[in-house]
Amino acid sequence: MPIYEYRCQSCQTRFELRRSFSQADDPVTCPQCQSGEVQRLISSFIALSSGSEGTTALGGSACSTCAATSCAACNLARK
Repeated sequence: MPIYEYRCQSCQTRFELRRSFSQADDPVTCPQCQSGEVQRLISSFIALSSGSEGTTALGGSACSTCAATSCAACNLARK
């Protein structure tokens, strides 16, 4: 079951919920302030694949907007 990220428009709390694909856009209540003004966020992800040529990063990634230089996933992808 996928994990979806949400942000409350009232208190700006970010939280995750495990929901089926069919429930992704169903109404959500903020766990912090109980507001129903919640927006689903677009999540970035990375999947690592190990093959004959080493470890490769697959899928989307937040690396293009990341300022960090020591991310374990980025270091694996560079090998």
